[in-house]
Parts: sequence; C-alpha cells; structure tokens
Amino acid sequence: MKDTRTLQLRAQQAANTHSCPICRSDGVHLFMEVRQAPIYCNVLWETREAAMAAPRGDMTLGYCPTCSHVYNYAFDPSLMDYSQEYENSLHFSGRFQQYATDLTQRLIERYNLRGKDIVEIGCGKGDFLRQICRAGDNRGVGFDKSFVPDPVRDALDPNVRFVVDFFGAAYAHEPADLIVCRHVLEHIEDPRAFIADLRRVIGNHRCPVVYFEVPNALWTLRDLGIWDIIYEHCSYFSPASLVHLFETSGFETLDVREEFGGQFLAIEARPASGSVPLSAQMRLDFDCMMRDVTAFGDNYRAKVAHWRARLSALAEQRRRVVVWGAGSKGVTFLNVFHDQGAIEYVVDINPRKQGKYVAGSGQQVVEPAFLRSYQPEVVIVMNALYVDEIRQMLSALDVTATVESV
Repeated sequence: MKDTRTLQLRAQQAANTHSCPICRSDGVHLFMEVRQAPIYCNVLWETREAAMAAPRGDMTLGYCPTCSHVYNYAFDPSLMDYSQEYENSLHFSGRFQQYATDLTQRLIERYNLRGKDIVEIGCGKGDFLRQICRAGDNRGVGFDKSFVPDPVRDALDPNVRFVVDFFGAAYAHEPADLIVCRHVLEHIEDPRAFIADLRRVIGNHRCPVVYFEVPNALWTLRDLGIWDIIYEHCSYFSPASLVHLFETSGFETLDVREEFGGQFLAIEARPASGSVPLSAQMRLDFDCMMRDVTAFGDNYRAKVAHWRARLSALAEQRRRVVVWGAGSKGVTFLNVFHDQGAIEYVVDINPRKQGKYVAGSGQQVVEPAFLRSYQPEVVIVMNALYVDEIRQMLSALDVTATVESV
C-alpha cells in the first residue's frame, strides 16, 4: 500500500490522463496500490525455483464515481498470454458442482433451453458447457485459448465442440440461443469494446440470451474479499457498472443478481432493437460503494495486520500450517505473507495442480491425502463456502486440525 499523499497525487494524474473503461468519464479516484503481484495466479510452476521467478506486475486500483466501476490503471495487457497452462477449474469441488448444477437448471427452465444451440466464450476446460448441453440435450461450441483437447473425454459429448481460439467475428456464423461467458470479462482490458463487438457479431436478425458472470466488486469491498484482488483481473464490476456496460452497448437487461454467496455477479440480457434507458440499478448503491472504497485502504491494512500477527504466532509456536486452495485467493494470500515462513504446503483437490508450485511464494501444491501423514495442526481455508466440504474431507483422513477461514 502507498501512503495517502502519493495516492492523492496519482489520483489527480489519473483524472488528467485516464478515463473509465466502462463509461469513459474522467475523475477517477485512486484508492489502492499493490506492488509486484504475480501476473498469473492460475498458472502453477513445475519447480520451486521457477515459481519464485514468476513474472510480476503492479496494480493501482481506481474507482469511477460516475458508473461505480473499479479498474486497475496500471494493467499492462502485453504481459498477458493465456495458454493451455492456465488452470482455474473449480468443478472438482462438490460445493461448486452443486452451484453449477443449480445455475444450469435455472437457465434451462427460464429460457427453455432444450435442443438449443449454446456458445460459451472462455469455456476453460469445458465443464459447464458439457453440463448444460447434457442437461438440456443441447448443442454447444466452446471457445478458449487454454482448452486442452481430450479425445476420450470429448467423445462422450458428441454434441459439443471446442475451438482453441478467442471468440470473434470469424465465428459469427455459429448459431446461438444462449451465449455464456463466465469469469472472462474481468480479464479484458477494454470490456466496452468487447461487448460492443459481441453485439455486432450477434447482429439484428437473431436474439440470443447472453449470460455473463464476473467477480462481485461489492463483495470484495463490503466483505473484505481482499484475496480476490489479482493482476489477472483488471476490472472489478459492481451491479451498476455491469448494467451500464451492457445497456450502453445495445443490450436490454433481463436480470442482474449476486450468486455463490454474493461472491459472483451475474447479468442476463438480450439484444435491444432500439435505445434502452439505463436501469434503475444505475442509480443504486453509489453512496455505499464510495463509502466502501474510501474505507477499503484502512480495512485492507487491518486485515493484513491481523493475519500477519496470526501467522507469526503460529510460526513461533512451530505449528504445522497448510493453506487449502491453490486458486487466486490462496496464491494472493501466500504472496502477501511470503516472508512469514509459516506455511510449506498448499492443498488443492484439482489433480491438475497437484505437484506444482505457487507463483511468487513457492509452496508446493499437495493432494488432500498428503495430510494423513503430514497431520497439520491448522488448516487455513481460503473460501468460507467450502469449509463444510473441507471439514468432511479432513475427518475422512483422520486429520484433527483446527480449521480457520480467512
């Protein structure tokens, strides 16, 4: 964190040199700076030495009081190169699988998605697209540069195809009754251009429903989800900024809602035939958002100080401590406290992560079964929504550790 005077000076510079990527207005309020964070939280490394040398970048978060959007004004898109090494699937968790199942059923029922065509932009490893196509006997095509073909698994879903590429005008011929894009938009430097391009690709002769899902900036600020502040995410959407983006890009908002315990924000929309007045959502929560932004710096420092003291105490007591979760939250947490020396291992149920090392801090990722012999005394859980699931796994492994959630 930088001192207040430095941020005030940079805020003035931002007002003169930057504009909001959503509404293009000036007057950005800079409120937080993080130095030398790993560029990728969802790329793990084969050796500890390589992990410790992972590329880093700076973050300078700014808040736009006009549309309530938060953006990293230090983001450098030239540093980003998503490849098949990128791994952020959450579908190995029963808790997350239930969420995905509930979402699948809700979309199918609400929009009668049976025997229809579905396009997913940024499909990852294809888990959700396969699920919604199976559940509704739908046809699907997924686009993602990080997709890894698996002939055996892919053969199980003959109605689903995957393209190892970014979605764009070259694929405008693909039929679509639903266009899904989950946890992609926050990675895109110019979201307004991206959504405008999507509207042009859809054209004026078809009217698919679009479903976008992003991390919820309100949850990050309100509930101090500070471990979700990562370099990969240049945008942090509030309901107001998400609605503004879609309604000024030629879409009509059908629904905007918090999901997954408030951690996600989802919008359902469809192409509009004419101009659309901005929803009432644009006028809500601005005072609360500004209050949360103003208080965030002090709250961030207080939370970091709490965990620094806690980890120091555990190290002094020589307690065996592991972090559970080698995703973005866990990687951020471990890097903030990389100098504490209290944590040697991070646990993850995703087999594609096991045996690798965390960018920046260098902990090895282990499978849950490792804990049977290691017998940690404290397990730090990075997402409270998984606590019950993790407790059950620990019990099955005869691990009696204290479970603490950040």
